Amino acid sequence: MRDALEALEFYRIRQALADRASTFMGQEAAFAIAPKSSLEEALAQQATIAEALSYPYRLGGISDIRAPLATAREGKRLSGMELLSIAHTLEAAAALKHELLEIGEVKPHQRPGHAGTQRLSALAERIGEHTLYRRRVAESLDFDGSVKDSASPRLSQIRKRLGPLREQIQQRLYSIMDRAGSAIQERYITLRRDRYVIPVKASFQHQVPGIVLDQSDTGVTVFIEPSSVVPLNNQLYSLRLEEEAEIARILFELTGLLAQDPQIDQTLAALTELDLARAAAALTEDWGLSKPRFNTEGTYHLEQVWHPLIPGAVANDLELSQTARLLLLTGPNMGGKTALLKTLGLAVLMAQSGLYVAAKAANLAFPDKVFVDIGDEQSLEASLSTFAAHLLRLKGVLAEATPQSLVLIDELGSGTDPEEGAALAQAFLEALLERGARGLITTHLSPLKAFAQETPGVHNASMRFDLERLAPTYQLVVGTPGRSYALAIARRLGFPEALNVRAEALLGPEGGRVERLLAALEAERESLRQRLAEAEQLQGQARREREELQAQLRDLEQNRQQLLEEARREAEMLVSEAQERLRQVRLRGKSEGQGKALQELMQLRGRYQKAPKPQPTFPQVTAGATVHVPEYNAQARVLEVRGSEALVQMGSVKMSLPLSSLQVLQAPQGHGGGARVKSNFDAELNLRGMTVDEALLAIDDFLTEAKSLGETPVRLLHGKGTGALRNAIREALRRDKRVETFHDAVPYEGGHGVTVVHLRK
Repeated sequence: MRDALEALEFYRIRQALADRASTFMGQEAAFAIAPKSSLEEALAQQATIAEALSYPYRLGGISDIRAPLATAREGKRLSGMELLSIAHTLEAAAALKHELLEIGEVKPHQRPGHAGTQRLSALAERIGEHTLYRRRVAESLDFDGSVKDSASPRLSQIRKRLGPLREQIQQRLYSIMDRAGSAIQERYITLRRDRYVIPVKASFQHQVPGIVLDQSDTGVTVFIEPSSVVPLNNQLYSLRLEEEAEIARILFELTGLLAQDPQIDQTLAALTELDLARAAAALTEDWGLSKPRFNTEGTYHLEQVWHPLIPGAVANDLELSQTARLLLLTGPNMGGKTALLKTLGLAVLMAQSGLYVAAKAANLAFPDKVFVDIGDEQSLEASLSTFAAHLLRLKGVLAEATPQSLVLIDELGSGTDPEEGAALAQAFLEALLERGARGLITTHLSPLKAFAQETPGVHNASMRFDLERLAPTYQLVVGTPGRSYALAIARRLGFPEALNVRAEALLGPEGGRVERLLAALEAERESLRQRLAEAEQLQGQARREREELQAQLRDLEQNRQQLLEEARREAEMLVSEAQERLRQVRLRGKSEGQGKALQELMQLRGRYQKAPKPQPTFPQVTAGATVHVPEYNAQARVLEVRGSEALVQMGSVKMSLPLSSLQVLQAPQGHGGGARVKSNFDAELNLRGMTVDEALLAIDDFLTEAKSLGETPVRLLHGKGTGALRNAIREALRRDKRVETFHDAVPYEGGHGVTVVHLRK
């Protein structure tokens, strides 16, 4: 694995991680990060990073105390400043512990946008309080690391005696200077050899009895300890020795408390893990990384993956699956092949290390080994050529590769005769397939392109090249081998045409045929891509128009209901008026008026009574019928009736339309009035002569129609040939949720050239 880390420049990931660590301990952990030995360890690291992203804590005030801690454990005394600095670090660690434990008690739903912090809380629990050490340091040391008077009763007593004794010595020295004024150089008291002295003129030193402890550089002044002060200085010196001894004892006591603290190592380990997790979270935010998922199927699926160490790197989709175990990447130099290979390798190593990866989404296997062969591995000491070193690495891969391994090889088969190199390379790929490993391999050897096209489990791929600009696009294209573009580039650069023609002749008809075939495939793929984009644009436009029409229909229906409601309210008002007139007529007792009013009431009720809501009626539209769609002024065939709507097909377009908008032109044969009937559906689809993309599009429409008509099984006639079309069709059928099973036809009905498909009911 070490070779893989070096070849893929994983040290640059470590450096970026270390740059974001807050402590030297975290930096060391970042430089040591490597793929985990088990999936569980990687998942645990990912979970910690996820919580660090959810709650961005800080490690302020925490320094690396391992060096003074080691000194203390050796029995050596630490200085006051060292002890005080360690206490500050432990105080900051305890504060971080309480912060994380407090946030861990808050439920995730009480902090919108934040995940739980169970793992951070577990790390915080491992941080000790170190209460005894912190309290004793606070009691014993001042802000500058000096020992306080209150550090011990003895030190307090010594310093209480020192103060008055100093004052007594200074008063006596001032008195002596006052009496011997002419002999004194300057009136001040100073220290020499830790004893109080006065400056006396050298020529008058006989006037001040005492001990000469020092003199000035010029010899003009001598510093004398007067005889009457000697006993007092002796007493002061003795007290100072006692003070120093007591200070040393206190510092030794504090050092011992630190050295004997049983939780200190656990605290430092927890702080290191917290610092590493926060650094990884910062790296994730700065680079826009995403959390990878792992699978046990041995597949690698990355969406919009990019190289995290290349500024402005182009993102690509990349997949290694059961059917595409090896991806053979070809194309011109400087096209991005090696960068893509390193992109996959770095993503896998970062995921195995518990880090997030440079991709929009990633679902990765957890390989047991990652084999990498990139660049010139020539060994002068071993007298090995580039090709020999290359072969030795390939030999090592075959000796150790398993179905759980990932193989990344750059320029397979290079460094020797192209024909022999291609033969050895093909043999290696066949052996790699037998071992079941997954891999991404780059090469320039044309024979391998044909091998990949014809061999199950190997897929061709290339990096798109912009011939107009003579520049790579760094976009991955799967399914098409890459071209060298040598002749095309030569023409674009104005290379003499006669030499281009001669080069084509030397290349031979076979080489020219392969190049022309690749160019044709590339042009066809580009045409299909443009047509697909146009179809998607038309589909989007049709969808928008349909939504607009449906909105208009809803508005019309709403207006109709509103008008009906207003009419009903008006009718009820008229009826109420008529009833009131009838009541008034009855009160007047005019029998002739009663009959007239009653007749008028009956007429009003008959005219304005609340009519029942009309029920919609639909034409007799059944599956298989041919209908006219006035909205589009076109004919369509009914595929299925769904309540008040019908699924119809106009040309290659299918859509749902209201039954009320359809006009039946021709009923299906054998119509029995049901919602779905059998039609003149041909249960066999002929795909011979089509490309893979054309065949898959045709199959999708064919299965949709068969499913809607209840036709099963159906037959797909693709022929035998090289098997490439058959394999592509079957791979698509495996992913199709409409398909229940499929198998070869019986020998006398087509055998391997026909696939029989049974659809789900």
